[in-house]
Amino acid sequence: MRKKPLVVVTRKLPDVVETRMCELFETRLNETDAPMSAAQLAAAVATADVLVPTVTDRIDRALLAQAGDQLRLIANFGNGVDNIDVAAAIERGVTVTNTPGVLTEDTADMTMALILAVARRVVEGAHVIPGGEWTGWSPTWMLGRRITGKRLGIVGMGRIGQAVARRAKAFGLSIHYHNRRRVSTAIEEQLEATYWESLDQMLARMDIVSVNCPHTPATYHLLSARRLKHLRPNAIIVNTARGEIIDEAALVQMLERGEIAGAGLDVFEHEPAVPTKLVRLAKAGKVTLLPHMGSATQEGRIDMGEKVIINVKAFLDGHRPPDRVLPSML
Repeated sequence: MRKKPLVVVTRKLPDVVETRMCELFETRLNETDAPMSAAQLAAAVATADVLVPTVTDRIDRALLAQAGDQLRLIANFGNGVDNIDVAAAIERGVTVTNTPGVLTEDTADMTMALILAVARRVVEGAHVIPGGEWTGWSPTWMLGRRITGKRLGIVGMGRIGQAVARRAKAFGLSIHYHNRRRVSTAIEEQLEATYWESLDQMLARMDIVSVNCPHTPATYHLLSARRLKHLRPNAIIVNTARGEIIDEAALVQMLERGEIAGAGLDVFEHEPAVPTKLVRLAKAGKVTLLPHMGSATQEGRIDMGEKVIINVKAFLDGHRPPDRVLPSML
């Protein structure tokens, strides 16, 4: 018989995290780091006391129906839980946790990097010299757009949205935001941020739009084809949240037609699949694409792992885990 609860980890985590998990629990690791198949996930939930999935694992109602009675905790290695049917898990008596807060600064850094990359054509420029295309400086070549003095509209003013606002303010951007709930007056004053109750009206007046809200049923295609039409022709849009928040097909069409100036995308609606048209637009310098690396820092991944460990240990010790997720939070 097992003396320790079995913790099944679906992807390879930083070595220091895996070592500590193996010290504390009976841990089954994924040493190959290949995403688990549906059959492998089914086998995992059938045997695990605790499942530690990541964003690449779909833990839906059908999978949970195959779980054994011993499964009591899903400790997600990630800030969001859109990959997990939280309501279905709770119906089965399974607690769900995540790792909020630790990715805030890293994701905000990448958001600001994408804003600069798109506005100043950084990726295009980085390819010129290695490609042997540079013939010398010219006053009218590779002209980007100044960001100082421009208006930034932040969709989602949570931890990450506020961190983006702090950085953008330092670059001289005017801060505007739309959020499910208006933030406190103190935060608005600190960030010199203007609240827009109407997302449509905000989008129509911004030079740059940054998507920083979580993906929930309520935010699926929040930036729909209709809403995207409100953007100015000289506007750029950046998304480091979740690809499903934007109607990707509609965005591609607008970029192809030159109806907006550009986009910086770190996430995609059906990732890892990226539309061929988007790839062509990237090669043409009309969009900057990154492979979902907004939170990819060594420090961030270790912090995420430590959060997972704290949640698992607290739960197994009979305490309420600090990062428990409830349907009302989504």
